[in-house]
Amino acid sequence: MSRHDLAGNSRCLVTGASGFIGSHLAAALVAAGHEVTCLVRSTSPTAFLSTLPVRRVYGDCRDRGSLRAAVTEADYVFHLAGAISAPDWQTYLDVNAGGTKNLVEACLEWAPALRRLVFVSSIAVAGPSPSGRALTETDECRPVSDYGRSKLQAELAVRAAKNRMPWVIIRPANVLGPRQKELGEVIGLLRLHIRPLVGRKGSRTSVIGVWDLVRALLQAAGDDRASGRTYFVTDGVPASWRDITAAVARAAGVRGFLLPVPYPVQYVVAAVAEWIARRRKRMPILTREHLAAARKYDWNYDAGAIARDLGFRPEMDLAEVMMKTVAARRAGES
Repeated sequence: MSRHDLAGNSRCLVTGASGFIGSHLAAALVAAGHEVTCLVRSTSPTAFLSTLPVRRVYGDCRDRGSLRAAVTEADYVFHLAGAISAPDWQTYLDVNAGGTKNLVEACLEWAPALRRLVFVSSIAVAGPSPSGRALTETDECRPVSDYGRSKLQAELAVRAAKNRMPWVIIRPANVLGPRQKELGEVIGLLRLHIRPLVGRKGSRTSVIGVWDLVRALLQAAGDDRASGRTYFVTDGVPASWRDITAAVARAAGVRGFLLPVPYPVQYVVAAVAEWIARRRKRMPILTREHLAAARKYDWNYDAGAIARDLGFRPEMDLAEVMMKTVAARRAGES
């Protein structure tokens, strides 16, 4: 097996396969000729997965016993399932930390020949970056959100399997591409000539296109040099939130006056969204915590380690990602 490829016709499990990144990863694995199992919950939207020749196993990472059928005989496990938005800390903890701990234990017990667990974590684990400096993987983790704190606990659960199971942790920057709900909403607003003012003027964030992230995940899975390592994955060019919305507008062909939606209005909308989500016992799409994090901090990270260790380089810049995303949306893919 090449250090840069998964073994041919490998058996791959993807948790969170019905989500944004997971659906792209599942499609890429199928295209590469691998046998793909997708762990999905009974309530997961599976319309896209229904277009792929994948095996679906119904389960929940919070229920360790339900993972047995999914992990048995897996060569590679890609763990993407998690809660990005949750109504309370306990839910974040149960889903992100507890679910990851259960998956690690399930792999140790029922997947003894596992070649690599690839855990998709988050830059939220590291916390915001000091102004003017990109954080590296050696910097102390200082999460400022319940989501980030719960993902840090999840990383610790993965690291606890050291010397018992090969793993790699990937911390993607803000991921952009088709089927990303928030980006889809921004595209819709811009077409109505409404521009949400996300973040403060001058604040910047690292980004990565979903296609490049999927390549990084596959490379980290198949390269022995990645075992036991943690990597940021970004396109290397931090962008302001205004840069991002401007790139979306250009890609969508939106010109002329855009009505700005100020932060206080968005904050109220987020509060209402949280209230509705609690009433319906669902995860809110937008939270006040997310808005505050974008407004108060920079989120800039150095992806030099994965370039040096594995030779990974992103292939698309922000403009290309947005053009491809808008094209996919027009074609009905997002």
